[in-house]
Amino acid sequence: MNTFFDSFKNHFLISMPHLDDPHFEHTVVYLCEHTPEGAIGLVINRPSNIDFSELAEHLKMTITAPTLASDPIYHGGPVEPEKGFILHTSEKAWSNTLKVNDEVSLSASLEALEDIARGQGPEAYRITLGCAGWDAGQLEKEIANNDWLVCEADLDVLFHTPSDMQFTAATKVLGIDMTRLSPDIGHA
Repeated sequence: MNTFFDSFKNHFLISMPHLDDPHFEHTVVYLCEHTPEGAIGLVINRPSNIDFSELAEHLKMTITAPTLASDPIYHGGPVEPEKGFILHTSEKAWSNTLKVNDEVSLSASLEALEDIARGQGPEAYRITLGCAGWDAGQLEKEIANNDWLVCEADLDVLFHTPSDMQFTAATKVLGIDMTRLSPDIGHA
């Protein structure tokens, strides 16, 4: 029995051109957790038509940092699309914060959103509705099927690159020009 497991926690998954799933087509996913039991991540480059002011209004929250009102909320994935997730830099933590590494954390608390609305949140963050999840062995099969390119996450791409440029920026971390890849696997 092979007990070796290579975790892709704190990595980007970059969808390949042949990935024919409307939830993941042309996406970059940040993996927050990856164990033999499965994986969870957030799509980081798919803004929704909801902004922070709409989310705050829905949650009956006051925004005292007005520059945040138009910040987009992202589609984080098809799992639990009604639940909010905050991917953020690790200088702040709340009671249910998952520390991905020394630089990045994941929170899913109203308290975190309230702090952001007051301008007291983390230095950088991305708020999503929903997440992406894989059962045991599912992600490994998709990677073996060449559905995803995998590379170490880059904080600049994660938090400081506009969403419409993240896909290209993430592929450049690997030194790849996606426009030159064929969607036909195994064919030149």
